[in-house]
Parts: sequence; structure tokens; C-alpha cells
Amino acid sequence: MEIKRIPTEGYEEVYCATDERTGLKAFVAVHDTTLGPALGGCRMWHYSRDEDAVTDALRLARGMTYKSAVARTGLGGGKAVIVGDPKTQKTEALFRAMGRFVHTLAGRYTTAEDVGTNEADMLILREVTPYVSGLPRIKGGSGDPSPFTALGCFVGLLGAVEEAFGSDDLNGKTVAIQGVGNVGYHLGKHLRDAGAKLYVTDVNEQRLEDAAEELGATIVDPREIYSVDCDVFSPNALGAVINDRTIGQLKCKVVAGGANNQLAEERHGDALLERGIVYDPDFVINAGGIINVSVEFMPGGYDEEASLKRVHNIRQAMKDIFATARAQQIPTSKAAIVLAEKIVAEGRRKAASEGAEL
Repeated sequence: MEIKRIPTEGYEEVYCATDERTGLKAFVAVHDTTLGPALGGCRMWHYSRDEDAVTDALRLARGMTYKSAVARTGLGGGKAVIVGDPKTQKTEALFRAMGRFVHTLAGRYTTAEDVGTNEADMLILREVTPYVSGLPRIKGGSGDPSPFTALGCFVGLLGAVEEAFGSDDLNGKTVAIQGVGNVGYHLGKHLRDAGAKLYVTDVNEQRLEDAAEELGATIVDPREIYSVDCDVFSPNALGAVINDRTIGQLKCKVVAGGANNQLAEERHGDALLERGIVYDPDFVINAGGIINVSVEFMPGGYDEEASLKRVHNIRQAMKDIFATARAQQIPTSKAAIVLAEKIVAEGRRKAASEGAEL
């Protein structure tokens, strides 16, 4: 295996690993470990260019730093991406090689499942490195993080609905869900139970059929989901879906979903504000999964009750961000970053003070 460091401004460590024998090409980005070791999922995706994979890893790693900071997990931010089709190119040898790659960081980065990977993949990684979290409950881990991510999205969405409409009552409200994978589907269940009417889209036909049957949802073509006349648009697939092309199509008062990096550019947060759309910053609303995994690091190990309590705190975090945004007259996307960077800066000052005392 060949591992090369990629010097990147603003990031502590970025590496590329290639392994000809297994076909592995992967990147790991460690953004910031001020608050603790970096934790972030391992994504597998068929990137058309290496540059796209690196960009994804960098954006996601930074998002994990902010997410962990606001969620007060005591961890830093990192991310891993494997270049490849998760449907056709997965092998045990490839994931063992990925495990060896992760192990070279000696605990500065701990990985977990993400888009394109699952618990079974993490178990293979665990055979060659201890720096894996989110393992099945029977293996002492916290299990599938998706239900906790979805729960966090739900309570965060309630906060945004209250901010936009003056009440968090979802009875009769309409929600357009983009992506009904693990997170989107669980979120759909919460929304259905709360009385919301659902519109759904996905590239997976079976998921759509299941959502239509179990959630009572109306199926929408992927190209039309942005223009659905709804109260809430909920992106739960890949990122950068709020962009110059889509913002003008939105007919909602709230954007709230589990996808990472929903804004294609920072200025799109300003564009949402100008249109009077309440935006739930993605790295805050979708922190439920990382909160759940972080509980594995608590003294005594994983505790589901403690995890659920922490996930429900997302509602208060969102209220604080809305209050900051109103007070400073800035988009919620910027208010969330202000809060996250303040927490990280406090961590740096504390570490410097403790170092000086020594």
C-alpha cells in the first residue's frame, strides 16, 4: 500500500492511499482535533474524478468538526472516502486494506459507517484496526446510527417549523423528502406519525414503493421534488442540492433534512434568508448519528438512554442558532458556524492554558 500526505491549508492531516492488490483508492481528511480525536464516517462512492473525492472528504471532515463541536461530543472532525461503486466493487480484501490505512493514523481518526458502507463493512475494518465505531450492539457498539440521525432531524425540523409558523404542530403540514434511504425513511416514519403529508423521491424504485405503501407517501419524479408546493423541503440524499438552479424552484417555508453539505456555496444560505425560508443547518440537525456513536466513548460504554437524551438536545441547539441569527441578522448557516467556531476556539484556549500551567 502506498500512502501519500496531501498538504492542505486549514486541515491537520489529509492522506491518499492506493493499494494495487485490492484496488483500494481512498482518502482520509482530519480537519481538527482540538476537542478530541477525529470521528467521521467512511463513505464509498463512484466519484468520476479523484478531485471530487478529495473535495467531498474535506467538506465532510470540516462539517464533522462543526457537528461534533455544537453537539458537545468531545470529539474532533474527520472523514474517509473510498473511490468505487458500493454495489459492485466491495470486497473483504478492499475493506481490510482500508482498515490498515485507518490504522496508520494511530487513533487520531476513528471511522464509522456512512453512505455506501454498512455495519458488515465496519466489522471487516475492525479485524485489522480498533479505530472503528458504530459496530453492531452484539459487538458492544452503538449499532446502526440511522434511527438516531433521523430522530435528530425530526426534533430539529420541529424547531424550524415552530420558527417559521409559530407552532411545531405538523398535523396537515406537507413535507417533500428527497431520498428515502436509511435516514430519510426513518424520518418519514416520525413525520407520518406526527400527521404530516409526505411527498418522496429517490433513485431507488423499491424504496419509493415501500415509502408509498408504508408511509402513505406520494411519489414524485426526482427532477420535480424541488418545486413541490410544500411546507418543508427535506434533503436526505447527497449534498449541494441547495444551489443556483434549485433555490428558485423551492415553494416551502423550511429546509430541514439529514443530508450533509446541503448548501452548494455559503452564499446560498443568504439566498434562503432573502426568500424567507428557515434553514436548519445540516451539521446541527443531522448530528444524531454522531451523538449516538460518541456515547460509545463514555465511561462504562454505550448507553442508549443517554444517547436519546443527548439527541433531543438538538432542538435546543437549533433554538440557540435561530436566536443568534435573528440577533445578528445573519443566515442560520452562518450562525451555526459562528457557534461551532466559538466552541472550538474555547477548546484551544483551554488547551493552551492547561499547557502553560504544566
